[in-house]
Amino acid sequence: MANIKVLVAEDDVATHEEWRESLCAWGFGVEVAEDGVRALELIDSYRPHILLADLKMPRKDGLEVLRDIREMGIFLPTIMISGQGDVPEAVEAIKLGAMNYLRKPVDPPHLRQMLRNLAENVTVREENLSLRRRLADVGELGPLFSRSPAMRRVIASVERLAQSSASVVIAGESGTGKELVARTIHEMSPRRGAPYAGVNCAAIPETLMESELFGHERGAFTGAERRREGCFELANGGTLLLDEITEMKVELQAKLLRVIEERKLRRLGGSSDIALDVRVLAASNRNIAQAVRDGKLREDLYYRLNVFTLELPPLRERSEDIPPLVQTFIRHYAEQNKKDVIGADEDCVAALRAHPWPGNVRQLRNVIERALIVADGRLIRKSDLPEEFRSGSPTDTGFFKVRLGTTLDEVEKQLINRTVEFTGGNKTRAAHVLGVSAKTLYNKLERYAQET
Repeated sequence: MANIKVLVAEDDVATHEEWRESLCAWGFGVEVAEDGVRALELIDSYRPHILLADLKMPRKDGLEVLRDIREMGIFLPTIMISGQGDVPEAVEAIKLGAMNYLRKPVDPPHLRQMLRNLAENVTVREENLSLRRRLADVGELGPLFSRSPAMRRVIASVERLAQSSASVVIAGESGTGKELVARTIHEMSPRRGAPYAGVNCAAIPETLMESELFGHERGAFTGAERRREGCFELANGGTLLLDEITEMKVELQAKLLRVIEERKLRRLGGSSDIALDVRVLAASNRNIAQAVRDGKLREDLYYRLNVFTLELPPLRERSEDIPPLVQTFIRHYAEQNKKDVIGADEDCVAALRAHPWPGNVRQLRNVIERALIVADGRLIRKSDLPEEFRSGSPTDTGFFKVRLGTTLDEVEKQLINRTVEFTGGNKTRAAHVLGVSAKTLYNKLERYAQET
């Protein structure tokens, strides 16, 4: 146990010296803090594996120390020591992340066994972290993998950021994998056992956005026939992704900022506050800093969310990743469609690598799914790909004919549908090509679907 460091935070000198002597005899490394402020200083400099803390301490008590640890995003297994009358506070400590609590006077054999159990978990966790760091160094982390230097840097950053609770902005063109990165951060974090939720701010009508985020009570507005929890409540204890954050109306961003900073919300039509513990991730295909300058994103919200930024490279800048991505998609869709397809031939892969991929990885996935369906052999061939891959230039996919006498509404519908096809189903990218907002495009596509 000599490699396991324990920080003892206890203001009574006789007590902490007794604990220090016992822990050293059991083989632990030990440092002592006589108040909560000193304990936080030693957490930063000594970097203990386990914290043994008294509830009642000067300057900062045990609960305040736990809250600060959580705010810093540090995972530190903690045993809280309470007096006979401190049971409610000890229960609150468990809610704040303490592993367990003991009442004074502490039974030494019980404390020793509790520390041994935590030490075993610490050892396993550090071995897992070491393995994950080695995988991140070679470009693999959970579902993320890459051969390109740019994406490998992203993967290494994901591994590090997963261990904190800091907010992260994930930037990149549509289809580059922002949602996958967000899920990986959650799954690799101490919050992985708690819920993950995501909301696309561009796909939800403005009138429903506030209810989607914060929930509502029955009767809060016309049509609210029952109480509904919002995304923040659904993700409580876990992680929430706000996708396309720049599409949220500025007025609602002010309320969002207040909820994030105060860590509590009130449902629409509600009368009481609900405590929150949610890690917020944000994603956008826009230039975030430019969105702030354009008034699309509040500056104060931007600074609150932008603790760290991850820039995902577009697929055209990481063509070396296309062959392994193709193989991954082939395995997935071959199993899903019960087809005996095992790969793609050289001409097919060369054609895929030469493509500019305006829709990025999402478009590649859609192309492979289509090609696998039409393939009649064990390998996908170039002839199984869409026309623009076979001819080497955008022919029919780059143009469409308009018959004289066609209404403007019908021309617009054709243009929108063909542009969505051209971007491989990437609606946000299609909106950018067409020069309209993502919300406008979603509304039009929804209307077209209702007309059919």
